[in-house]
Amino acid sequence: MIDSGWTLFLDRDGVINTRILGGYVQKWEQFGFLPGVTEALKILSREFFRIIVVSNQQGIGKGMMTEQELDILHRKMIAEIESHGGRIDRIYHSPHLEREGSVKRKPNVGMALMARKEFPGIKFKHSVMVGDSISDMIFGKRLKMVNVFLSEDLTQARKIHNYIDFIFPDLISFAEAFSESKNK
Repeated sequence: MIDSGWTLFLDRDGVINTRILGGYVQKWEQFGFLPGVTEALKILSREFFRIIVVSNQQGIGKGMMTEQELDILHRKMIAEIESHGGRIDRIYHSPHLEREGSVKRKPNVGMALMARKEFPGIKFKHSVMVGDSISDMIFGKRLKMVNVFLSEDLTQARKIHNYIDFIFPDLISFAEAFSESKNK
């Protein structure tokens, strides 16, 4: 049973904001919340003790943006979420290129270990990972988290079904179903 002491881990691109296919969200003007996300985060903020974003950001490693530009984007994202009654407790990102094989880059678990170091109360078996890619699901499974896959493409979900515990089309659908099941 998931209770209010649990931690929620979220991917960013494709979960919180619109993913730029073949590209990267490099500045706030390119950032767009997916439908229902701010309401979802308001709901989930009541249900989870911690909400942590873990995001691969290899655009930094490719020189397309800087750490400072990403920080500005994240501060604006958090401010907007907070203005709607939600929260993000911390954001971790990996600037590393995929080919580098960094422990920090999902599906490796470095960002989760950084989070547990900063928040020693995190228990991965009492955590939920919400993502929209196979690397998110492998990340969650490696840590024995409950995995929630966001996709409307059931063909894609069937290919990675061994890594998925629950499937929802989007974050608001997950938040509403989760809140409803907890409050029965």
